[in-house]
Amino acid sequence: MNLDLYFRPSVLSLTPYSSARDDFQGEASVFLDANENPYNSPYNRYPDPHHRKLRKRIAELKNVPPESIFLGNGSDEAIDLLIRATCEPGVHSVLAIDPTYGMYAVAAAVNNVRYTGVLLKEDFSLDREKLLGAVTSQTRLLFLCSPNNPTANSFDPADIAYLVRNFQGQGLVVLDEAYIDFSRYPGFLGRLQDFENLVILQTFSKAWGLAGVRLGMAFANPDIIKILYKIKYPYNINVLTQELVIDFLSKPYLKDQWVEMILSERTILAQRLAGLPFVKMVYPSDANFLLVQVDETEKIYNWLCGQSVIVRNRSNVNLCSGCLRITVGTPEENQKLLDALSYYKK
Repeated sequence: MNLDLYFRPSVLSLTPYSSARDDFQGEASVFLDANENPYNSPYNRYPDPHHRKLRKRIAELKNVPPESIFLGNGSDEAIDLLIRATCEPGVHSVLAIDPTYGMYAVAAAVNNVRYTGVLLKEDFSLDREKLLGAVTSQTRLLFLCSPNNPTANSFDPADIAYLVRNFQGQGLVVLDEAYIDFSRYPGFLGRLQDFENLVILQTFSKAWGLAGVRLGMAFANPDIIKILYKIKYPYNINVLTQELVIDFLSKPYLKDQWVEMILSERTILAQRLAGLPFVKMVYPSDANFLLVQVDETEKIYNWLCGQSVIVRNRSNVNLCSGCLRITVGTPEENQKLLDALSYYKK
């Protein structure tokens, strides 16, 4: 892989910080190398900066080599690192679909990198020629989110593959699959080796029910993963997170059960919402939420807040005028939402 095509020269040439846990790897009885407090074991010790045990367990679950896995403090860390690694501030730019997850634009702005959003079609599908037409000589990243937030739909895999291939040699395509467990499509992890410029983001925040733990995954060519580990903060994933997630990975059946229940509730909730007189559209969903177009969006949102039911008003987002984004909850939570809406009067 020609890394010069994708990464900043300063990143490629820098010497990474070397921690005590980089100098020595393995087991020992006495550690006097990292200026740690000798008491309060095991939390007195710095965590493994390369997350070896955790990456090995994820590799077994995902059928991906450990060398192709990066772990970050949420997927947001990987998003930020990818921008920093590829884009010269004030020079390069990133491209994304619109509407989509807002942190792509925020991370670009923080790094002084120009951000361009390209509108989806009216049916929320990709306009792949319009996207490629927006690419300039300075474009280094293309962000795609599938299933997309907030539109909840998955994109045609053929369109995604087309964009990745046509962006090769120009920059990296970052495919955010945070909601992939709820999708009718299998995602691109099984095709990772087909595309040298593809980075896939996944998370433990959604299907695994671990949003509070803050652990995100990036899957890519091992050369890309080496760059991310080269520039990340030394101990970005704490001991507690690594231990807890390793434990959860031994119980994937829990995640599967939760996904099954959420999908069942998603179907029921969509049907019930569609029957309400002020609901204009319940959009198809491949995620754990529904995008719902309603009359008097602000009034309904405020009414629900007054009933202690919190949803997300997305009316200020392109193509989502009059829309609420409603996460699929437990049967009891969904019923409380429906009960609150049944009492709403225009």
